[in-house]
Amino acid sequence: MKLVIQRCQEASVSVDGKTVGAIEKGLMVLIGVGKDDTTEVVDKYLKKLLQLRIFEDENGKTNRSLMDIGGQLLLVSQFTLYANCRHGNRPGFTDAGDPQKAEELYEYLIERAKEQVSVVEQGIFGADMKVALVNDGPFTIILDEAAFA
Repeated sequence: MKLVIQRCQEASVSVDGKTVGAIEKGLMVLIGVGKDDTTEVVDKYLKKLLQLRIFEDENGKTNRSLMDIGGQLLLVSQFTLYANCRHGNRPGFTDAGDPQKAEELYEYLIERAKEQVSVVEQGIFGADMKVALVNDGPFTIILDEAAFA
């Protein structure tokens, strides 16, 4: 699994010119599901995501998590996070999860997030989406297997 986490003041995702998800202060997360991912992997990543202390406290230090600030969450699937550009100039995606399994895990992540976060919005799996955000900082974190090594 790979997550690109962006702290934002606001973010939205639209499909065919229609907004399907929008949040205010919180995190916009691009989600790539790998071929070996499981619900256990999703649970581990979600726990880390929700506990990341990347919001400022009253002293201007990044000591607060999404949960601490009551922030919102926008989850957007993006298999291209698994692009392999080692050979030639055309990316390969063989490390990305099978679309059906990836969609199941994406939906599982959304449901688990909704159990813990009051506002969880999402994109549409497999759709041609347009994502807009006001990145706060900018503050962007890439969460992948290296975060758990």
